[in-house]
Amino acid sequence: MTDRYCVFGNPIGHSKSPAIHAAFAAATGQDLTYEARLAPIDAADGFAAAVQAFVAEGGRGANVTVPFKEDAYRLAGAPGNRLTPRAQLAGAVNTLAFGMDGVPVLGDNTDGVGLVRDLTDFLGVSLAGKRILLLGAGGAARGALGPLLDAGPAELAIANRTVAKAQTLVELVAASHPRAQVSACAFADLAGRRFDVVINATSASLQGEPVPLPAGLYAPGGVAYDMMYGADTPFLAQARQLGAAICTDGLGMLVEQAAEAFALWRGVRPDTAAVRRLLRPA
Repeated sequence: MTDRYCVFGNPIGHSKSPAIHAAFAAATGQDLTYEARLAPIDAADGFAAAVQAFVAEGGRGANVTVPFKEDAYRLAGAPGNRLTPRAQLAGAVNTLAFGMDGVPVLGDNTDGVGLVRDLTDFLGVSLAGKRILLLGAGGAARGALGPLLDAGPAELAIANRTVAKAQTLVELVAASHPRAQVSACAFADLAGRRFDVVINATSASLQGEPVPLPAGLYAPGGVAYDMMYGADTPFLAQARQLGAAICTDGLGMLVEQAAEAFALWRGVRPDTAAVRRLLRPA
């Protein structure tokens, strides 16, 4: 029997996930289907009901995108279900598995590992011993924290308009990464500081706005990475003006987080190079 998977979101018509997973399945010989499903946002239990309906139809797993990652976290964190450690740290879930290891719902977060794998394996950026600046303190930033710190940077600074929110993330990782050098600051406090890698996890690119960053922010050979993908974002345009040597969007992160989810579901890790070429031909 063909196994069924999907991605939940609202809106969802723009999603590249069905094409990505179809390519993964073809390349690895896996018998599955993958579809985009619109979940309602006008009901308190709309997401949970949509998941329940999909499971009743034989669904084996699902990806979760905006605005349901926190709903998925609550669902997988309910009694009888299970969250992976990285999902617990992220406070959000982007991957669900149904009936795996005897658990009705398993929740994982593959965003951060997808980001790190894109940076290290495909862009050739070593994060060990580097100074990293993470812009934003919302769900995207929180999902990236654990994998970034696991890579062993010399410093990880979290900058946000509201410093208290950034400080909350610093305190969040204190127990899991007690030796890590993690700090919080406002954007205005970045003047005079230099970083090797700057990652935009804010919603500024969605709104077509740049992040207020000072001149001199990028160290020689500095990397600017926008978690958003698609158009040339204001963040990346600004990064080039500020002297970043490598400027890239998050399309690679999208592919790598999908590969991590696929490996969780199917027990085989697909080669992502061909899918990258499919989504962004040379």
